[in-house]
Amino acid sequence: MRRVIKRWTADARAYLKRYLRLPTLRRARRKGGRFEAPRHKLASRLLPSFRAYHLYLPAAVADRNGLPLVVMLHGCKQDALVFAEGTRMNQLAERHDFIVLYPEQSRQANPFGCWNWFDPAVLRGTGEAAAIARIVRSVMKRYPVDPTRIYVAGMSAGGAMACVLAARYGSLFAACAIHSGLMYRAAASPLAAGAAMRRGSASSAVETARESALASRTSAAFVPTLVIHGARDETVRPVNADQIVEQSLALAEYESRPPKPLVGTAERRVAGSRRAYQLNDYARDGRIVLRKIIIDGLDHAWSGGDERHPFNDSQGPDASQLIWEFVREFRRIPGEKSIGMRARRFSLSALWNRRRWRD
Repeated sequence: MRRVIKRWTADARAYLKRYLRLPTLRRARRKGGRFEAPRHKLASRLLPSFRAYHLYLPAAVADRNGLPLVVMLHGCKQDALVFAEGTRMNQLAERHDFIVLYPEQSRQANPFGCWNWFDPAVLRGTGEAAAIARIVRSVMKRYPVDPTRIYVAGMSAGGAMACVLAARYGSLFAACAIHSGLMYRAAASPLAAGAAMRRGSASSAVETARESALASRTSAAFVPTLVIHGARDETVRPVNADQIVEQSLALAEYESRPPKPLVGTAERRVAGSRRAYQLNDYARDGRIVLRKIIIDGLDHAWSGGDERHPFNDSQGPDASQLIWEFVREFRRIPGEKSIGMRARRFSLSALWNRRRWRD
């Protein structure tokens, strides 16, 4: 008991020291960027509604305002630090001048470190989904983030949680990327989640899209999406990538008035330095807003990642680079009409939430 009290006291002292010292831009003015110490670590252990997070600030944060923000959600048996090192997203952020946010799941909430994307409360947009959205808004207030360029990406359980955030907090994110994940509402219990991972969701992707579009209180339920999956993934089978695309196609159509489906292009095979992949694009008015990439020979791992960490495959293609190249093309403009957005009765909240994506 004495050891526990001593550890909690040390954690509390470190937490208060960090919390009371507000960040300044001068701290990031150096040759390289800065990986901030974890925040809310103690609170995440004691309070169910809090989650810790890490933040990477590129060197450009000292000299520029309005940088893009990429939210990265780790998978099971990972944490924020391992995910950052495995994906090498910080190095990419330094080259392209964007901030990276790594929310971290609490082991008290899930002993394997998985995001509980299948929890009914999360599927409604509360619980862990609300906690992540709260972190994003807090970072927006504390750092020079461009509110029109906020993106979310995730791996495995983090990819499934990215789908939840895109569906429930679509007005917050300009685009999303799902690596080895599952569609929104693929399951509503741990048992059903395991079955969906192995065989795909028993729920209809089209029906869940229709229900989501009808229930959406934000301006639109569809967010431009990149789907990446390994052809040999035995943990989360590739059928789940197909279901995400099917759901996204239905969401895009239901959110347009009159209904207007996305136009698909012929499948292309892209040769990589070590691994090739199949690429399918879907466009609205000539603009690609949905893309699926199935990578030959890849199992349940981040493509192009650092193999010193589990669930990473160094052979490529570089998933982090593919994600950034896709999401950076989109902006969410408050007060302007989004792609395919349904006409709604006027209200100040609806006016504020309206968005579109543009170069």
